Amino acid sequence: MRTFANWEEVPLFDSEEAEAGFWSENRPALRLMEGAMSGSAEAESVTITLRIDPRMLARIKRLARSRYLNYQSMIKQWLSERMEDELREK
Repeated sequence: MRTFANWEEVPLFDSEEAEAGFWSENRPALRLMEGAMSGSAEAESVTITLRIDPRMLARIKRLARSRYLNYQSMIKQWLSERMEDELREK
């Protein structure tokens, strides 16, 4: 069984069968699993400054409030979803 040390080594899968085949032959290193369990992803976040039109921000906040979400969390979710879509298209 092959052990990988970086999450970027996990490919995007076309099917559940392809994913099952990958996981039957590969496993994450213990360091990666410990990091996933300890919640270190939050510790690795970076603060950025993003300029947004005030009217757009007000609409985003209103939409987030209607979904009972923090607007910053909703924006991160949107970015993550779009990034996954972009990576799938390649």
